Amino acid sequence: MEMNINEVKNFLPHRYPFLLIDKVIDFETGKSLTAIKNVSFNEPHFTGHFPDQPIMPGVLIIEAMAQATGILAFKSEVGRPQTGQIYMLVGVDKVRFKKIVEPGDQLQVYAEVITVKRGIWKFSCKASVDGELVTSAEIICTQKTAK
Repeated sequence: MEMNINEVKNFLPHRYPFLLIDKVIDFETGKSLTAIKNVSFNEPHFTGHFPDQPIMPGVLIIEAMAQATGILAFKSEVGRPQTGQIYMLVGVDKVRFKKIVEPGDQLQVYAEVITVKRGIWKFSCKASVDGELVTSAEIICTQKTAK
């Protein structure tokens, strides 16, 4: 099941420049989600990271993964968030960066549920460009009510 950017915005509170999921291209309830982040030179972090050879910061790749897990958890648990509900990142384990991500790349983010215990979700996540792994991590999140 695909989701366009307008549908994605119904699941994530983030907005420009911090909304890092452009669309969802595949989803299986309680199992997995695949999303796309189109990496553009116009993004503000490229003016300083690094001006002569712009590279997407690794923490933003991790954030894109975390945003994908939030969508997957909401769609699997309640279908869509209620007002004020968000999934918060509570942990990141086993992070590995294999390749750089540059403007013009299309980052494909894959999240798969490992476990759900007492409201804590653990996911195996991978990010790739052109089928090549660029980052992998385990992401842990939980649902909170925003203040």
